[in-house]
Amino acid sequence: MADASWATDQATRKSMQANRSRDTKPELLLRRALHAMGLRYRVCARPLPDVRRTVDIAFPRLKIAVEVRGCFWHGCPEHYRAPSANGGYWAAKVRRNMDRDADTARRLEEAGWSLEVVWEHDDLTVAARAIAEHVRLRKAGLR
Repeated sequence: MADASWATDQATRKSMQANRSRDTKPELLLRRALHAMGLRYRVCARPLPDVRRTVDIAFPRLKIAVEVRGCFWHGCPEHYRAPSANGGYWAAKVRRNMDRDADTARRLEEAGWSLEVVWEHDDLTVAARAIAEHVRLRKAGLR
């Protein structure tokens, strides 16, 4: 027999299962803005071959990784609100995500990568400009 579901009801379960792990609206908008600036990148790439984790956008030759984080799933310090139903489960889930994010950032840094974090609530045009500047500086050997 299967374990009890984490969802409080079938509608919640269907809604949560429909959440995308890649190609989210903020990711697509950011990628579109970067592409319009003439930047080319890899999508959903594994920057560290020995670690089974991906980043949303990668500039492998420059060792720049970009993660687009959702406020709920990654515990945004500005917008995260714990749900009222199944609070203990979701608090633990988000804490694991945050711990994994910190571990990934540490591993990337140790491997010489630079990580740019973009939150879903950020102005994606401003974020794209900042990433483009980061790419420009890295190409020039200044960052």
